[in-house]
Amino acid sequence: MNHTFYHAYLMHRRPYSDSQVMLDMLVENVGQIRLLARLKGKQSIKHSAQLQPFQALLISFSGQGDLKYLNQFELATQPTALKGKALYCGFYLNELSNRIIPINEPIDLVFELYQQHLRLLCQSDHYEPTLRSYEYQLLELLGYGVDFNYDAQGEPIDCDALYLYVDEQGWCKQTTSHSGFRGEQLMAFSQLDFTEPQTRLLAKQFARYLLKPLLGERELKSRELFLPR
Repeated sequence: MNHTFYHAYLMHRRPYSDSQVMLDMLVENVGQIRLLARLKGKQSIKHSAQLQPFQALLISFSGQGDLKYLNQFELATQPTALKGKALYCGFYLNELSNRIIPINEPIDLVFELYQQHLRLLCQSDHYEPTLRSYEYQLLELLGYGVDFNYDAQGEPIDCDALYLYVDEQGWCKQTTSHSGFRGEQLMAFSQLDFTEPQTRLLAKQFARYLLKPLLGERELKSRELFLPR
């Protein structure tokens, strides 16, 4: 039995049986894994309350197949308190991560990336730049990143030029069109600088374009939280 403890965060949980829940967890130096946890007896209510999103955990698990078994867990820190829009953003991080990070595939630095941005949500109210930063860096780690520094011809992006993105080619400089991404906006993307409102809007639209093939036809439910009520 593996008694090694790993830092982890819960991405998603759902009932599996009367006494078991199925958990998708993001685990340091491991990636995203799927586990069964048995919750029964006198400690079941306490343990269930501790297995919550955004809570840093220490876990040990066993199993050689696709489905692991949670042996032990404990709180690694005090509970993370997200409220209001920060909470909605946290749900978005979790759902996006759960949907596009493969199960049982080691991916370097993905745990650290998630933890860094979860902390940013706690520390700052600049939520949209934080979400864009996470999306673009996660796409890069998963092998779906876009080079914002060079065009389709291998030339450095010209800050004063306009570009359109063409799948499997890259950024194509526009000589006749008056629409597209300004070179200076692409340079801001490359530096994860989403402070300028128009750049931030274009970054959101382009991130959705890049994420669409990975998410498929099923929309992220957490996006509904941001709709006007």
